[in-house]
Amino acid sequence: MKVAIGADHGGYELKADLTKVLESLGHEVLDKGAHQYDAEDDFPDFAAPVAAAVQAGEVDRGIVLCGSGVGAAIAANKYPGVRAGLCHDTYSAGQGVRHDDMNVLCMGARVVGIALAEDLVKSFMAANLEADEPRFQRRLDKVTAIENDQISKS
Repeated sequence: MKVAIGADHGGYELKADLTKVLESLGHEVLDKGAHQYDAEDDFPDFAAPVAAAVQAGEVDRGIVLCGSGVGAAIAANKYPGVRAGLCHDTYSAGQGVRHDDMNVLCMGARVVGIALAEDLVKSFMAANLEADEPRFQRRLDKVTAIENDQISKS
């Protein structure tokens, strides 16, 4: 699978570790930055390119890291078609994909340690939408309808 990853200064070090994990699992990683540590950078500058890559179909999934993960999730969810979830437990990281077709995983590098972050990525990347379950598609269709309604209002 092809995955984009991005992080501000809060997640910069963790991004390097997770890139290695993703590659060891056989995934192709597209690094959207930061490419050097800058204590003054901002999470939208890295969440946006990851979300744009997912939206455009350039990658299958995305991962965005910041200090808490909250800002990254907010920024990524501004892109139509992106379903970013903030996850700090393995159940949500997998279930978000299986039930909600989550395509961007957001994490707080100041909230999770490396071992848990690795497990979150593994859970996220191993999961697939349970498309044979009608209720999950019905719910996804409702979310898409809300998104389309908001787009038409802008």
